[in-house]
Amino acid sequence: MPVSASIRERCRTYLRPGDEIRYVFPVLSLPPPLTASFLVVVTDQSVTLLSTTMFGRDEPAGVWATYPRRTRLGPVVSRGVPTIEFGGMTFEVDDEYAAVVAAADAEAFTPGDLPRDPLPEL
Repeated sequence: MPVSASIRERCRTYLRPGDEIRYVFPVLSLPPPLTASFLVVVTDQSVTLLSTTMFGRDEPAGVWATYPRRTRLGPVVSRGVPTIEFGGMTFEVDDEYAAVVAAADAEAFTPGDLPRDPLPEL
């Protein structure tokens, strides 16, 4: 299920003024038992990892880390569960967000490969 517009607006409060959100998707840090939920927010200027509240995987609570926009997020690797690695951490990512990871990387590294956004209002 796509991240809702209301969650995107809550994420926006943790970003620098003027940053344009391109992609938002939830991840879970690995390995267990010290797992934590995060939201990855890709803007035109940065990749921001937002921590979430204890009881809401989709409720941002604060900035965990910020990386340059040219931070590669993929590829998504299947090791029983789909994972990505960046910032020295490994994250589980839901199957439905694998295309989002690929699109975020394509936008930063091979922008000519991207199709037009079918839902620009989100």
